[in-house]
Amino acid sequence: MTNLNRPARLNRVLLGLLGLVLLAAGGFAVATHFRRLTVVDPEAPLVPGTTTPPTWVLYVAAATAVVLGLLALRWLLAQLARRPRTQTWRFEADPDRGRTELAADAAVAPFTEELRTYPGVHQARATLAGTREDPTLALVVSVEQDGDPTEIRERLEAEGLPRLRQALDLDDVPVAVEFRFTTAAGPRIR
Repeated sequence: MTNLNRPARLNRVLLGLLGLVLLAAGGFAVATHFRRLTVVDPEAPLVPGTTTPPTWVLYVAAATAVVLGLLALRWLLAQLARRPRTQTWRFEADPDRGRTELAADAAVAPFTEELRTYPGVHQARATLAGTREDPTLALVVSVEQDGDPTEIRERLEAEGLPRLRQALDLDDVPVAVEFRFTTAAGPRIR
């Protein structure tokens, strides 16, 4: 199954590494303060003088700052990648007679439009990720104030998903549904 939330995995790894570095630095500082480690003298000055450091030190500091800045920028950009990657599916029964290609986004467009018509649904997005042999459907459904996620889920399992599986000629499509609640109210009769 395809990982549906790549930024979360990246966040956990980066935050875990940062936590380990900070724990190690804190442990080193505490051990040095209580003289358990004698690598650095606690009474020694932090900087051995007021002279300007060598030029190479300034270059190393600047290069380190640039690398850290680029890593932070990459981390921020990863936060924007909320959708799993989609692929183009190929249907080849007989390659000599041609092939049929179907973009995964185009395959779920009618399904998404149908989902938006369900009572209580304000907005819906669907992403079909993975290959035809191992597909995964990720749904993000915004529910109105008076919408019932249980009813939406039941109707989705009873009507929407069976039609999608039939249209794509698949026996099973694993689905991850995320419900988000909006402040928008449904249509009112006056």
